[in-house]
Amino acid sequence: MYDVAIACPDDLARFRAATRALIAAGAEPAAVLWREGGDRPLLVGAPLPFEPAALSVPAAFGRLAEDVICHRDGERFALLYQALWRVVHGERRLLQDAADPLVHRLGRMAKAVRRDVHKMHAFVRFRSLQGEDGERFVAWFEPEHHILRRAAPFFVNRFAALRWSILTPAGSLHWDGDTLAYADGVPRAQAPAADALEDWWRTYYRAIFNPARANPQAMRAEMPKRYWRALPETALIPQLLAEAPARTRTMLQSAPTAPRKRIRPVPPRSLPEHALTLADLAVQAGACTRCPLHGPATQTVFGTGPADASVVFVGEQPGDEEDLAGQPFVGPAGRLFDRALVAAGIDRGRLYVTNAVKHFKFSLRGKRRMHQTPGGYEIEHCRWWLDQELALIRPRLTVALGATAGRALAGRQVSVMRERGRVTRFRNDAPGLLTIHPSFLLRLPDPAAREREHQRFIADLRQVVDLVPAIRLAA
Repeated sequence: MYDVAIACPDDLARFRAATRALIAAGAEPAAVLWREGGDRPLLVGAPLPFEPAALSVPAAFGRLAEDVICHRDGERFALLYQALWRVVHGERRLLQDAADPLVHRLGRMAKAVRRDVHKMHAFVRFRSLQGEDGERFVAWFEPEHHILRRAAPFFVNRFAALRWSILTPAGSLHWDGDTLAYADGVPRAQAPAADALEDWWRTYYRAIFNPARANPQAMRAEMPKRYWRALPETALIPQLLAEAPARTRTMLQSAPTAPRKRIRPVPPRSLPEHALTLADLAVQAGACTRCPLHGPATQTVFGTGPADASVVFVGEQPGDEEDLAGQPFVGPAGRLFDRALVAAGIDRGRLYVTNAVKHFKFSLRGKRRMHQTPGGYEIEHCRWWLDQELALIRPRLTVALGATAGRALAGRQVSVMRERGRVTRFRNDAPGLLTIHPSFLLRLPDPAAREREHQRFIADLRQVVDLVPAIRLAA
């Protein structure tokens, strides 16, 4: 019979040394008695090898042992040795068998230790104490398992510049800015009292508490009550939970608040009624109030490109990024549009790019601005600006990107999938072509379908090059 004592409850090095000697001696798990505490040597029925050979075991076993050795279960050493014995004697893939009772139990123990370490990282609260040698931050924590040494590197790395101590019933950590020391545990009575910063912390916690998401059961699962005594904010929880229903009703009854406008539109200068240039027209559009969209939008997003462009591309409306930047086609759909132009051999610098509607139409979801398709009212009231742009540019071809642009240019409802790729005549007998809007590709969830439609879109753009070779990229 072999009697093995591990003095320190989480001493993995001593456990490894003992298991190597026991494996070398051929000691079966049933013949080994593991004890925690004390410092007695191995008591054996036969001499052990003086220098036992190193064991070759899967890396997964080493990681498992690092976790399980910290568990409070008194059988952890015996269970780990049973698993090691089986691995060494032919069951190399043992740890991959999650249905094995031993593996399952060890896995649950390892998970419990990792969870306890996570809780210690999250729930340790330091309090400032002034001593003869200056300020020191002291915290009290009650871990469930032997994780003090396991959790220590996190605090050393995060609070390296401070002097701190973490006190627990089983042991203590002390950091002086250079050296980490371990000491005996202390009773809770020696834990520090509250400091002035806790009022600030409670104010912050009250401010970030979301009553609409209050879930007491989930809260207790993530923050078990056993940790509450060391957390200053937990004194607020009963009151916050009691107030949550009324606060939620108030939030639901309140009107949504629009995000702060980050760009201030340039005040329009006085211009004649009919613009002489595209630049004059853009300034006039900056003061447009033809439809209600000008109110919530950040600014008018006018077209860009050369005044003598041979081809004009017309999209639907600016998106969130375009609304903030004041430029068309600079968001996700715009970046996809740029890549497709390059693939089709088109120089964007030779195009004029604009939208059928010049203001961003959106609905609020919290603080996010979600795109909304413009209706007939907005399209009709914004058509005047589009007509003025086309009258000044007089392009050889106008390309409608999507149904909204097609409706604005054709003066009727269009079917993109049925009419795409066909040279047609828009209003005023202007030559045109209809294809998809790039945002359509972004909404396709299936990668294969998205790639297929992307290639069709590039084919439509190549047709534009065939019709107007002047926009071709320089070789």
